Amino acid sequence: MKRAFFLVLSCCLFPILAAGYHIIGGEIYYKTLGLNGDKTRYRYLITLKLYRDADFTCGDRQGCIDRFENPVTANVFTYNGSKVLSSVYLYIEHTRPLIDTLKNPCLAPQAQHLEVAFYTAEIELAPVAGGYYVASQRCCRGEKLSNIYDSEHEGSTYYTTIPGTESRPNNNSAYFNKDTSIVICNALPFSLDYAAYDEDGDSLTYNLCNALTDGSSTNESNSTTPPPYNTTVRYIPPYSGSNPMGGSPGISISSGGLITCTPNLPGKYVVTVCVNEYDRITKQFLGTHSKDILLTVFDCQTKIIASFPPVLNNCTEDPALHVPISNSSNAGFTSTYYWTFGDGTDTLTDSKTMFYHQYPDTGVYKVKLVVNPGLACTDSMQGEVNNYPGLVAGFTSTGLCRGDPIAFNDTSSYRYGHITSHIWDFGVSDSSVTPGSQRSLTHTFTKGDVYTISLTLLTDKNCQKTVTKNLRIYEVNPFAGHDTILARGQPLEMQGSGGDFYSWSPSDGLSDPLIARPVLNYNRDIVFKLRVSNEQGCFGYATVSVKYYTGPEIYIPNAFTPNGDGQNDRFRFIPVGITEYKFFRIYNRWGVEIYSSTDFRAGWDGTYKGMPAPVDTYIWILQGTDYTGKVIQKKGTVTLIR
Repeated sequence: MKRAFFLVLSCCLFPILAAGYHIIGGEIYYKTLGLNGDKTRYRYLITLKLYRDADFTCGDRQGCIDRFENPVTANVFTYNGSKVLSSVYLYIEHTRPLIDTLKNPCLAPQAQHLEVAFYTAEIELAPVAGGYYVASQRCCRGEKLSNIYDSEHEGSTYYTTIPGTESRPNNNSAYFNKDTSIVICNALPFSLDYAAYDEDGDSLTYNLCNALTDGSSTNESNSTTPPPYNTTVRYIPPYSGSNPMGGSPGISISSGGLITCTPNLPGKYVVTVCVNEYDRITKQFLGTHSKDILLTVFDCQTKIIASFPPVLNNCTEDPALHVPISNSSNAGFTSTYYWTFGDGTDTLTDSKTMFYHQYPDTGVYKVKLVVNPGLACTDSMQGEVNNYPGLVAGFTSTGLCRGDPIAFNDTSSYRYGHITSHIWDFGVSDSSVTPGSQRSLTHTFTKGDVYTISLTLLTDKNCQKTVTKNLRIYEVNPFAGHDTILARGQPLEMQGSGGDFYSWSPSDGLSDPLIARPVLNYNRDIVFKLRVSNEQGCFGYATVSVKYYTGPEIYIPNAFTPNGDGQNDRFRFIPVGITEYKFFRIYNRWGVEIYSSTDFRAGWDGTYKGMPAPVDTYIWILQGTDYTGKVIQKKGTVTLIR
């Protein structure tokens, strides 16, 4: 049971703590309901009105809040600061949105959204000399207020006074019964009727006064600081209670409660209005009542600009003669737009939505737009419509293979004009321009890939259109293997590659001429031609030469001339029937190894450590294994001649 009570209490208190930051104004007042049953105490209805900025959703300090807390507390003190009751809980009776939207065709649209909550509670107090203070204190005010330092940490005090026995303890306090939101524009004069209401008909006077903080150094939602309440918020100079928002002329309030000002800086300002209540008959002062309000000053000025595309080319495929017209004008909230279309028709609209205008025929038409016709804040512009639709762009292609001419054919048409030229872009560095009468051309691609092909059409009616397609070019890379020397009787597996289908010719000695790697058993020199193709029909050719010698053997020359004439510049051995090479090494006469390799195609170029080796006789040695598995080792000398 105790645990359940704690949870209920936590849920009740959480809104007080969590949602206490977003309040931007308020007031507290009372109404005397009469004496209680034993005629010893007066019954009072206490009303607290709190206001929040309904546009405020998230802040640096205060997080994201979209509600009023419920309940809130107030405290009652005697005139000398003695607390006479436990904290009074006030509950929301109802809330009401306060919305004002600027609907001026010469100004930028702005809106002010506030919300007011009415909290009430009944209390009973015995009449005493000096009377009572009823106060509700809280932290904190709205964020980033323009006239208060560190406003999100600045508290608020709303209080009212109940007269004592020396005056009129059954008084009804004055209060501000006009709850409005007003859009205020910078540099434009405004006025706001802020006269209070008094049920007793007492005399009321007005002045701008100081906003009160909560009198504590903590950020508690509800303080219990006793009177007197004279600790003001920290105004940012030059602002003060009597000059809360500047202006030229500055803000002021008349004897009848009319606030006037011409603001000179945008921002959010806390303004506090005090109303002094005097008994209409005795002229006795009964008390001062105050209310904090938030006035937001907007930058409403806007430059009225008529704007739409100055040239509208109707180049659609659809041959219909209706033209889409867009409106990008900069105008006020309730602006009107007057269009003339150059065909004897016009229209007046308050919408900026794109619309279609139906023309009677093709042609060039002058269009004019007037924003806010008849007002001082007006602007206009003219444009041109080239109404020649029916341009259809397209092309086809024939061919898929690298190295083959690909045929491109223009299938475009233009109902109300003529195509004057084509610009072809083949997705490579070069492009081609052809006249309108030439509807086809060819292009050869040097490699297989996916190419983005585009065709741009130019016409005699200022219309231009581009159509783009992706084209895959396929390729084969035929390879028949390296030229080979064999020993007579030595079999050879051919090394075809590069495609999907293969055909060797002639077929002499081949195990299967229609596969990539047939086995060759032959004894005479022969050259094979290999045709390689793919599934798309692309094909290419490669050749390979096979020579036969008596072997297995390794043939080695006894001299070479590395002089760069392209003849006998490298010292190589010629293997016949050798399948594996262990080593091939060359030494000078002092036994220094100057070359080593197992690649018989490379050979020695006659250098040592990057420098030409001297003319001399060198010793070589090599070892390999023939196709029968026999190890062959040879050594000898070679003469380097320059």
